[in-house]
Amino acid sequence: MRKSKGFTLIELLIVMAVIAILIAIAIPSFRGMQNEARKTKAQGDLRVLKIAIESYYKNHNNLYPAVANYQTTLTGASPRILEAELKDPFVAGGATNYVYALSGSGPSDSDYYIISSVGPDGAADSPVPDVSSAGTVTSSGDAIWESNGHL
Repeated sequence: MRKSKGFTLIELLIVMAVIAILIAIAIPSFRGMQNEARKTKAQGDLRVLKIAIESYYKNHNNLYPAVANYQTTLTGASPRILEAELKDPFVAGGATNYVYALSGSGPSDSDYYIISSVGPDGAADSPVPDVSSAGTVTSSGDAIWESNGHL
């Protein structure tokens, strides 16, 4: 009687089934970790942008940067405030900046601002997070935001 040194077909099928079950359990958990990582990155980026905007305000005659190309303004400011533009991790392709809005019609008549990410669903909320001239923030949906205003 010869002893086999290899695995039988049944043993291989059982091992493959166990591996498939483990992969099926791990994939949803991995996707959840990816969303948590994006959320943490967005929160960190928004804090950095808030500090950058406050720094710009203090160094530029108490004016906030204009809404149009605000990150370009922050990267080109003297002294330099940001090294590179920060992109919203929830937007497909990662080519979109965070949304920035002022409470007034421009930097000279604005006391409050808000910076926001679209959030985990990847779609802009309706209405988009905003801040009033009294500093009240309005936000709906899953948007992640930072502001010098209040709820």
